[in-house]
Amino acid sequence: MRLRHYANLIVLSHSVFAFPFALWGFTLGYKAAPPESWISKLLWTIIAVVSARTAAMAFNRYADRHIDALNPRTAQREIPQGVVKPYEALLLTIGSGATFILSAWMLSPLCGMLSPVALLVLLGYSYTKRFTFLSHYILGAALGLAPVGAYVAIAEKFSAEIWLIGLAVLLWVGGFDIIYALQDEDFDRAMKLYSLPAFLGEKKSRFIALLSHILAIGILAGVGYRLNLTLPYWLGWGGFLIFVLYQHKVSQDKARINRAFFTYNGMASVVFGGMAILASLLPIG
Repeated sequence: MRLRHYANLIVLSHSVFAFPFALWGFTLGYKAAPPESWISKLLWTIIAVVSARTAAMAFNRYADRHIDALNPRTAQREIPQGVVKPYEALLLTIGSGATFILSAWMLSPLCGMLSPVALLVLLGYSYTKRFTFLSHYILGAALGLAPVGAYVAIAEKFSAEIWLIGLAVLLWVGGFDIIYALQDEDFDRAMKLYSLPAFLGEKKSRFIALLSHILAIGILAGVGYRLNLTLPYWLGWGGFLIFVLYQHKVSQDKARINRAFFTYNGMASVVFGGMAILASLLPIG
């Protein structure tokens, strides 16, 4: 029962957003610099991704516990309902953060040295809605670090393509977080919280979200051309395009935003990530 409460606290099912991109980043890193033992690298990469996300979500719920209690949409979350205590969420954050740093050092000295910076972005996001309208894109940056970190974990260097992939994830996540925030437009405005819907209104926010997604789709197309990837990549890219853009139609009904947020973005990530990994393992076109 406690494990189920913790899984709900960190919204374990939402791992589907960044994880396929992290595995793709790992695959590209392997192609760039094949290590002697890729299995141990993959294991520590998975631990790093899971622990980083757990720390970020647990801290987000801890930091937002008072706000969540006042918002009718979020008042049923675990901390406001008392099924998870604030100190438990904080302990989960500390333990997961320590695991992330340990796994980063196990991967390479470069990853270890960069891990506190990554953790600062992951945890710091939780407070950005209090002072900047860019909070949606800071969340995107946090998830965009997943493919970049996974690439560096095995290649022990950066590349232009992996930064472009990270940027695409940043824009994709930022865009769908803006759509998600439409549910709290009136609440955020009343609480003086910084979100684009509260600041610009629904129409302009929807336009910015759509523009962000078009840019993300275009960047991923550019990555495919740069890497000369084969047909599976473009099939995955086409699926990503359809699912990501279709959510804009579905979310016109605010009652369906939750479905658009999870279902279509989750499908976009899994379909695209799986096909991108396959294409990256095949001979170049």
